[in-house]
Amino acid sequence: MTKKIKLPPVGMRVIKSAIGVFLGFVIYELRGRTGIPFYTALSVLWCIRPYKGDTMTMAMQRTIGTFIGGMAGLLVLVSQNLITGGGEFPEMVRFSIISLMIIPIIYLTVLLKRKNASYFACVVFLSVTVLHMTDANPYIFVLNRMIDTEIGILLGMFLNTFRLPYDKRQDILFVSGVDDTLLSRNNELGAYSKWELNRMLDEGAKFTLSTMRTPASIMDYLHDIRLRLPVICMDGAVLYDIRENCYLEKVIFDEHEAERLCLWLRLQGMHVFINRVIESTCMINYGAFNNYPEQDIYETMRKSPYRNYVGRDPKSYTDIVYLMMIDTSQRIENLYEKMRKENMLQKYKVLKYPSRDYTGYSYIKIYHPDATREKMMQKLAERLQIEKIVTFGSIEGKYDVVVHENDSDKVVKTLRKLYEPVRWLKTGANKI
Repeated sequence: MTKKIKLPPVGMRVIKSAIGVFLGFVIYELRGRTGIPFYTALSVLWCIRPYKGDTMTMAMQRTIGTFIGGMAGLLVLVSQNLITGGGEFPEMVRFSIISLMIIPIIYLTVLLKRKNASYFACVVFLSVTVLHMTDANPYIFVLNRMIDTEIGILLGMFLNTFRLPYDKRQDILFVSGVDDTLLSRNNELGAYSKWELNRMLDEGAKFTLSTMRTPASIMDYLHDIRLRLPVICMDGAVLYDIRENCYLEKVIFDEHEAERLCLWLRLQGMHVFINRVIESTCMINYGAFNNYPEQDIYETMRKSPYRNYVGRDPKSYTDIVYLMMIDTSQRIENLYEKMRKENMLQKYKVLKYPSRDYTGYSYIKIYHPDATREKMMQKLAERLQIEKIVTFGSIEGKYDVVVHENDSDKVVKTLRKLYEPVRWLKTGANKI
């Protein structure tokens, strides 16, 4: 069966770039074909960036660089005319002067603390002194070079900030799953989703994540997503503030109950990873490993600065948020059946699922019965004083927006429609 190739969508940045270049040509015509639209187009393409803050930064770099380079080129032109009486320097003298001028140009950008503008300053200076020094009127070129650049910068800034009149739904808490929902099966977030999601987060969208993953795992795969709200982790056992690096809420076992449960599991021949949250630290106690996956998980995860592995039993069984075991699927199935017969499935929240990474192995995770995503979501909504919640997930009937496999961009596409509906259009978002 041939695998269907899914091409990424053409994003607004691409479309805005084309529009900006076209508008540059239109302005060139309106100016009576004065100037060189090539430089306008370059500035437009340089200034249209994924995020508004980046656009301002790039525009400032280009403006400063163009001004410094243009003034330096003008200085060389004036000096040549004064010294030669309207003639030209010998070619090697001119080349030597041009080369030496690079030093003060770059140094000036350093003094102004605008080192990133040095490249543009040098490009403009060289275009004036190398390509146009012998023009009939190079002064006109310098002026037009600066005007063309500024036109491009202004066009880029305008297009990057222009948006239709949207409503911002600040009264809704958007909560998305991670695996097979926001991230693809390869633990990837597409360029479109990353750009749009960060843009909406910057504009104040109340969006967060709800996942079985630990905070450390979220940081591993979503470190460049600018999440502002706390995230629901460990399948609802904790509420974690990424920006403050602290746990705001946690649902833990009773100390004596946890100790009895760990003893019972060991009597079944299981090795247990005991996950504890102590203040702002995730502490994982472990013992002698029974199999390769346990060893591999330890070797991989212990390198994270967000986890602390301790090779012994805890001195006291306090602050335990969940217990994790991995073993052959048959042994995990047998353990699950024993727990069912002893009515432990009613007493605890027990998750059993096959491993994606280790063929023939499965996991069991045990939580306090009150550790649910729904309850933690309500706690977060209460903290934010929000009543309306929209959820994204991969299970039919459980989430408001269902995301099917290989459609991870659906979360951000739908979020955009719900969070910022166009004011004069009647969409489903207005009915939420």
